[in-house]
Amino acid sequence: MTDSTLMTGNARLNELAARLSAAFTAPAAAPAADAQPNKSSSPSDAKPRRTASGGSLSADRGELTLELPASALLETCRRLRDDKDFGFEQLIDLCGVDYAAYGLSEWATTDASHFGFGRGVDRDLELETEASDRFAVVYHLLSLAHNWRLRLVVRTGGVQPLVPSVVSIWSAADWFEREAFDLYGILFDGHPDLRRILTDYGFVGHPFRKDFPLSGHVAMRYDPEQARVVYEPVEIEPRVLVPKVIRDDSRYLGDEHPAVTGAKDAANA
Repeated sequence: MTDSTLMTGNARLNELAARLSAAFTAPAAAPAADAQPNKSSSPSDAKPRRTASGGSLSADRGELTLELPASALLETCRRLRDDKDFGFEQLIDLCGVDYAAYGLSEWATTDASHFGFGRGVDRDLELETEASDRFAVVYHLLSLAHNWRLRLVVRTGGVQPLVPSVVSIWSAADWFEREAFDLYGILFDGHPDLRRILTDYGFVGHPFRKDFPLSGHVAMRYDPEQARVVYEPVEIEPRVLVPKVIRDDSRYLGDEHPAVTGAKDAANA
């Protein structure tokens, strides 16, 4: 995979990659007259193609992903649907992603030994909740005419993450966008009826956000005396359990490794 040709390992997808590159990728700038050739580059350099709309086209594990800014979403989607070279007439799925905790791990602990069921870990990750690219809206498209699949990714964030609605292009996006709004709080500009679809009436917050407590904010139960469902403050303290897993076989670790010393301390306790 080079800057001029995106190779997927699949001849059919290579054709799609070539058409996407021709339609959405900005032409490479001509090198300066005194520029020296880069001898270190090779055909194996796998770099995403930058697109004319400010996004990028990449291939990974035999799949194509076109990442776009929100401002170019509607124009690109219309062309992908209407242009016979693409024919992506069907939206298979739309979902949200929260990258606030990306690269962070609550399981990264040496406090859990190789025996015992599990250990509690403090949920004290420092999350960047107002980053401009915290969220992503992911679209999965299908071209029935060409038997192609394509993933679109639009990043958004801030206090009120906002992307254009694609309901006018694919009507199937209606409830998908409502779900992404309900679970992640992503707003879809132009949606005809953007309201919650999975959570209860009066629900506070968005449960799939990484800063939303695992135990929630309120508990719901039926009160026989009042003959109705009542809401009460949740009494469960959020924590993450590290299950019993063997991360490193202690037989091959040094005596000073935390997994070994922790096991010895627990055995002598």
